[in-house]
Amino acid sequence: MEETKSVTDGRHLRSLHTRHKLLEAAKEVFREEGFHKATISQIIKRAKTGYGTAYVHFTGKDDLLIVLMEDVMTAFYSIAELPFTPASRAEAEELILYQTTAFLRMAESERKMLQVFGEAIGVSASASQKWAEIRERFINRIAQDIAYSQQNGLARTGLDPELVGRGWFYSHEMYLWEIVRGEHQAQLDEIAKTLAAIYTGGLYS
Repeated sequence: MEETKSVTDGRHLRSLHTRHKLLEAAKEVFREEGFHKATISQIIKRAKTGYGTAYVHFTGKDDLLIVLMEDVMTAFYSIAELPFTPASRAEAEELILYQTTAFLRMAESERKMLQVFGEAIGVSASASQKWAEIRERFINRIAQDIAYSQQNGLARTGLDPELVGRGWFYSHEMYLWEIVRGEHQAQLDEIAKTLAAIYTGGLYS
């Protein structure tokens, strides 16, 4: 029994190792070639594994990209999903400015992979669908935070939290892609300060 368990554990570890190698190889190839030019053959060769083994884990480069999108966006989720239980408007405004600044800085630090994602979203249906899912997760969380503020007398009532949250995320998304493309002119802290001031000025006034 113990021997069988040991063999099973060994296979599982090798499988995890192979999956990790493929993901790391995909990340390198995507960064070097871009999504469109990258091929699954290049990724498999870089990972130093066989085609049969690779296809046990991933169906193709789109599948690899989706997992990488999830991995990168986990860091963004950790910012958006920080506990939001302010006791005052001032505290809410402070938390919102912190989250906005951290989000934009994360976009800058992950610029290369986000460039790959942006390219993939334009040509891959699965990447586009994944980004839509990512967007909705952010919007839902923002709406929860707005609802909390309304319920606790901090924010204006009568505004739909989901609609406000959607507009708030879209403004972040626009700047995220500008940062990724190197199109923004202002400093990140200034962008974050302006975004937060407009948002909190309308919602918490």
